[in-house]
Amino acid sequence: MNFIIEITDEKIRKERAKARELRRSAWWKRKLEQGRCYYCGRSFKPSELTMDHLIPLIRGGKSVKSNLVTACKECNNKKKYLLPIEWEEYLQKLKSQEVEE
Repeated sequence: MNFIIEITDEKIRKERAKARELRRSAWWKRKLEQGRCYYCGRSFKPSELTMDHLIPLIRGGKSVKSNLVTACKECNNKKKYLLPIEWEEYLQKLKSQEVEE
């Protein structure tokens, strides 16, 4: 069985266009107004938050409301193309390193 999903540049372009549309929606504006990073939980001004795909486009994610979250730029940059489980493992590793120090 082959579980590899072929992600083409065209598919990614279409999903990015959908994400741009959602950024203009009232739904997204309400998410931004909450001012919270989905990952670290810290508060930010709406202008300091970015849109992040929980499952990245390059890994087969879609630009749908259930896959989009607000993220601070730091978390978004660190997460890159990680899947939620990989990101959780990364965060747990960071937390255990902080405890050891």
